[in-house]
Amino acid sequence: MALDFQKGDGLIPAVIQDDQTGKVLMLGYMNEEALTQTKQSGKVTFFSRSKGRLWVKGETSGNFLLVKEVLEDCDGDTLLIKASPKGPTCHTGSDTCFDEVNSNPITFLNQLRDIIEDRKKNPSDKSYTASLFKEGINKVAQKVGEEAVEVVIEAKDDNAELFLNESADLLFHLMALLSYKDFSLDDVVKILKSRHQAS
Repeated sequence: MALDFQKGDGLIPAVIQDDQTGKVLMLGYMNEEALTQTKQSGKVTFFSRSKGRLWVKGETSGNFLLVKEVLEDCDGDTLLIKASPKGPTCHTGSDTCFDEVNSNPITFLNQLRDIIEDRKKNPSDKSYTASLFKEGINKVAQKVGEEAVEVVIEAKDDNAELFLNESADLLFHLMALLSYKDFSLDDVVKILKSRHQAS
């Protein structure tokens, strides 16, 4: 679908979203030239209505928004740009222009999933994950069992640091096992959601 720049007198709104956390960072406006430059440079570029010119977000502060994906809405008159922010987005120093903290620790699991998948497809002698996969399903499954036992043991004590570390080990090895079996946490979450909806 062709974008309709004429509806807004040559400008269309562009919603900028953090590609990792999903937080909306800011809203700006683009003309055709700004959109072209955004795609070519990989840095979000707006048309500044107050300055009357193209404006690269971060050109003064260095807090660029690095483009990951550009999506058009169903009417062709709004853009959603998923980007990776290099520093605070707002000129006030806030993470977002809506004064929200741009953080969602759970999204790191997506990065970890991708790293595990990469180690499976591109093994390296220096990678623990790759060496684990190399040993086969029995070893990967055994590690999940061992870590589960460690979590149970530490749960009975009062050392929070050890308990959390063992929990992290268990989650990592479970993710590795899921990957070995060509699944991911996403598949587990789908089952949890279906159970929740059924209850």
